[in-house]
Amino acid sequence: MSDLHADRSKTVIIDTNQMDWQASPAPGVWRKRLELIGDTEKGMVTSVVRFDPGCGFPEHDHPFGEEVLVLDGVFADEFGEYPAGTMTLLPTGTRHRPWTENGCTLFVKLCQYAGTDRPTRRIDTSDPAGWRPTWAGREVFDLFDEPGHAERIYLSRLAPGAEAPHHTHEGGEEVFVVSGELADENGRYRAGTWMRLPDGSSHRPRSDGGCLLYVKTGHLGRGA
Repeated sequence: MSDLHADRSKTVIIDTNQMDWQASPAPGVWRKRLELIGDTEKGMVTSVVRFDPGCGFPEHDHPFGEEVLVLDGVFADEFGEYPAGTMTLLPTGTRHRPWTENGCTLFVKLCQYAGTDRPTRRIDTSDPAGWRPTWAGREVFDLFDEPGHAERIYLSRLAPGAEAPHHTHEGGEEVFVVSGELADENGRYRAGTWMRLPDGSSHRPRSDGGCLLYVKTGHLGRGA
């Protein structure tokens, strides 16, 4: 596969429910690639990945880091088990053997958490203490926001009827709709939709019935 949606100055909106699963190099592991920049198996990639029960990858390292949000099931490696809602952030040099006993689905970003100064984190976002209110009808769970790095990563939970003020994405924004439905003046986005909104884009998001979002900001600017 050649580069896919590699121009990060372009808006990309993909409903992954409409995509077919493609086989990975590991038997029983399937993927839907959303963006790919560089080498087919070692480049920077964002994807939804499904592990069949009892399947996994052999031990390998992550020379430029890995981010994983468990969407359903239980993901595991030799360091622990990670149920739905767990976020793992693995920096440069991490080595592990991922697998699952009963199957799982993941939102995965490879080669986008580079640097030996980054923390290793395995975060259970079901902990109610991690959520904090921002504006009316919205709570966030912070996952990564460190000095010296352009990006911020968090979960955003919108209550039914919540509407954000119109705003501009300085440094861009990436959103994956984990559950519920998000909407703005340009359309409606059900669970499983991935959006990459470039530096300088703007909109006014809302949710009529409530939704849970993975959000990453600040990493699409020219200097990021």
